[in-house]
Amino acid sequence: MSVLVYTETDNGKFKKNAFEVASYAKNVADQMGVSVTAIAINAENTDALGTYGVSKILNVSSNQLATFNAKAYASAIAQAAEAEGSKVVIISSSADSKYLGGILAAKLNAGYVPNVVAAPESASPFMVKRTAFSNKGFAHTEIDSEIKIVGVSNNAFGVVENATSASSETFAPTIGDADFGVKSVEVDKVVGKATIADADIVVSAGRGLKGPENWGMVEELADVLGAATACSKPVSDLGWRPHSEHVGQTGKPVASNLYIAIGISGAIQHLAGVSASKTKVVINNDPEAPFFKAADYGIVGDAFEVVPELIEKLKEFRAQNA
Repeated sequence: MSVLVYTETDNGKFKKNAFEVASYAKNVADQMGVSVTAIAINAENTDALGTYGVSKILNVSSNQLATFNAKAYASAIAQAAEAEGSKVVIISSSADSKYLGGILAAKLNAGYVPNVVAAPESASPFMVKRTAFSNKGFAHTEIDSEIKIVGVSNNAFGVVENATSASSETFAPTIGDADFGVKSVEVDKVVGKATIADADIVVSAGRGLKGPENWGMVEELADVLGAATACSKPVSDLGWRPHSEHVGQTGKPVASNLYIAIGISGAIQHLAGVSASKTKVVINNDPEAPFFKAADYGIVGDAFEVVPELIEKLKEFRAQNA
């Protein structure tokens, strides 16, 4: 028996959350006195998982699973859990993993708790801490089912090195047409830029920028910081930026280490979607903007003056510390 962890990839490369969930799984396994097994689907350099406590790697190489499909991936993970006799399955709380989490729970007849922010308080009973009420509070939840699925929030537990000698073997789940619900026809991906889901830093802007032609400074600030770019809902609705960059309760949730909001007043839906970010910085010329009440740091000023100066200072800092 082992703790099973599903490690996400993007174009064959492990996402940061893959190493975070592996680290979390190792903590759980140590509490239970068992080892960690990872399932990696169409992944490269799987040996890297051993750095984070994984003892066994199930390598799945399948053209059927070349594109993420929640139902098919859940079927593969469920078969791995059954083969390994795993009573605890660890996944992330990314959009993809939340999509498959419920399906996987139904297949395994398991209890499923997403948005978990800390290692289990105890393994028996199995008690975890998760965010609740749009990240405004925490709930301590007991999972009392025989099989348990834990969804770990991004940047909550952290990446912890725990070098282990990992064995690797081929795993070939049986995937048929019935394992596919919706089929993807085409997938467009941003290439060469940090994605909102995985970025440690997110630079976001709103209608305060007055138009799409002024987004150059936002992208420049993001480039200097190695950050992902994002926007508020009105901006994506106006067509200034793609909907894939819309963050908030009705868009993509953000749990970055640093979130910089430029010209965003702070509607309640936006605040709910970014509240899991550890440090929030707001730049706005309206001192009464609601976002200031939720921010860790705030700058009252014209974004067209503040942001270029911030970029220059960051470039100077980087040059001095190169």
